Amino acid sequence: MTVSYTLKVANAQFGGFSKLLFRWKGSIYKLLYKEFLVFVMLYAMLSITYRRLLTEEQKRVYVKVAQYCNHSTDLIPMSFVLGFYVTLIVNRWWAQYTSIPLPDQLMCVISSTVHGKDEKGRILRRSLIRYANLSSVLILRSVSTRVLKRFPTMDHVVEAGFMTQEERKKFESLHSDFNKYWIPCVWFTNLAAQARRDGRVRDDVALRLLIDELNLYRAKCSMLFHYDWISIPLVYTQVVTIAVYSFFAFCVIGRQFLEPLDPEQDQDRDLDLYVPLTTLLQFFFYAGWLKVAEQIINPFGEDDDDFETNKLIDRNLQVSLLSVDDMYQNLPLTGKDKYWNESTAQPPYTIATAAETLKPSFLGSTFDMRMSDDPEQSQQVEASPSLPRMHTPLLNRFLTAAASPAVSLKNFGRSNRAHHHLLRLRGEGGFPSPNPRHGEDPELVGRIEEEETEDEASEPPTPSTRLKVPSPLEASQGPQRENPQIRVRQPSDESINIDQSAA
Repeated sequence: MTVSYTLKVANAQFGGFSKLLFRWKGSIYKLLYKEFLVFVMLYAMLSITYRRLLTEEQKRVYVKVAQYCNHSTDLIPMSFVLGFYVTLIVNRWWAQYTSIPLPDQLMCVISSTVHGKDEKGRILRRSLIRYANLSSVLILRSVSTRVLKRFPTMDHVVEAGFMTQEERKKFESLHSDFNKYWIPCVWFTNLAAQARRDGRVRDDVALRLLIDELNLYRAKCSMLFHYDWISIPLVYTQVVTIAVYSFFAFCVIGRQFLEPLDPEQDQDRDLDLYVPLTTLLQFFFYAGWLKVAEQIINPFGEDDDDFETNKLIDRNLQVSLLSVDDMYQNLPLTGKDKYWNESTAQPPYTIATAAETLKPSFLGSTFDMRMSDDPEQSQQVEASPSLPRMHTPLLNRFLTAAASPAVSLKNFGRSNRAHHHLLRLRGEGGFPSPNPRHGEDPELVGRIEEEETEDEASEPPTPSTRLKVPSPLEASQGPQRENPQIRVRQPSDESINIDQSAA
């Protein structure tokens, strides 16, 4: 039976966990006491041999061997190896528990989608949920020793009512080299499809919902099968076991009390303790860690903290049959609730919990934050582009560099001479700066005008389309000036002939 102590640790208090240290069932003492006694006996025998039976020369040799073994224990990464292994085992243990199939969702869907108060409808609902429970029993027989001891043969499964004799004949007539836990799930789908044809399932949406819930149930059965099939790699378990046993084999030799080799160093020798407390604690922790992993690596056994699979089978069958049969359309009368005329419902408290009503409800972490008392800080303003913006010096350098289109204008003019049909941009007086708050670089503006003059001098007269761009002076004079205008000149026949002859 699983050892549960949840109520004992419901409230954190002084010495709360100390009450759990004296339990025997499911404790580390019960799990480790045999290995602990073996380690203590080996340590005591070696200590007596060193103290009473060895000669002085033999003691000198043993001291060197013990020192070597004691230094070798530092080379075994016990915390890393054991910590990672136990973490992996614990995650796998919890994942196996969540993979145990529970029929709660499936039974609710069956009760709501499979209709009929007559005997046929009742048989249909009970058969569907029985097939689901039969599938879980078959898979648990394959992975749990407790369930296999309860249902050692198929005769016991039939006698328990999970399967009829006719269903057993059908089951055994299907030959397969693999586990056949999935056969009742296929019976479920065929029976659900027949119920849809007979009108017991009203529409295809309800049938789809029924099949989807069954697939989720079957997927959990499949996960149990795969967890039982694919174990933690054996080499990893062997590495951890060898690391723990070799570590404490070195400790048995290296943690003994040693007499100094030089009699003059007798004053500096360690304290002679017949019982090595720190070494025993180390064994208790590390070996206990390994035993925890050994216990939960397969939680479908018969250890104290293994899963109670037989209780789960009983619970699932009883609850599921009750849900699809006795509770089908067996509704209590509905009426006005107690808080019908109240705008805010407030359930009553007992005297033991009345103090909780004095605590205010949580409204948010900033609800009690103190704001500035200055009324000017609470005034609302609208965001406007005219508000000053702050730029860092580095950002200003980028903005100023971005305002210089000298290279692009030069390349644009050259490409325009090769293609006469492209539009050519000519600035009459220069381009305005993209950022009106920053002054233009005179050197950059002069470079633009010089390059434009060179392009105009070297380029032949061609029909072009002019884009009039206002100068910075015109742009800064306000809205009374006219907006930039685009003038398109149609090429005359004479200019076209001149261009063709030039080409």
